[in-house]
Amino acid sequence: MITIRNYKNSDAETLRSIHFNTIHNINTRDYTKEQLDAWAPASIDKEFWQERFKGLSPFVAQINETIVGYTDLQNNGLIDHFFCHHRYQGKGIGRKLMTHVLSLAKERGIKRLYSEVSITARPFYEHFGFHLEKEQVFEIRGQKLKNFVMEKFI
Repeated sequence: MITIRNYKNSDAETLRSIHFNTIHNINTRDYTKEQLDAWAPASIDKEFWQERFKGLSPFVAQINETIVGYTDLQNNGLIDHFFCHHRYQGKGIGRKLMTHVLSLAKERGIKRLYSEVSITARPFYEHFGFHLEKEQVFEIRGQKLKNFVMEKFI
């Protein structure tokens, strides 16, 4: 059974690992190794990630005691991070997290949700009724990557 709970500071390293490993194992079909290395470098700055996750206030998905994914919802409707453990893809974790986000958005009175999503994640967001706002190319650590701003009005 998948449960959703609020973030704890002790989750930071596990969430950083999910972020890194999902990008480097799942997004390989849509991005080059150089792009993936720029997007999610192997070097770890624990303080950066600790602060990053504190700022995101993510929701953590667990199966029993195993953390299998996480997402967030900012007050302006931004879903900044949305990652499911690469070994648990296709097991309903993303659906559970997105359902939680949609429910929370309604509860908070947020009318527009949006996210900058990878090529890989676009079909998932479309499945939940998000529409393409714009396609964009951004540069990170010398690499150019394509992604999409997706939005949903509720």
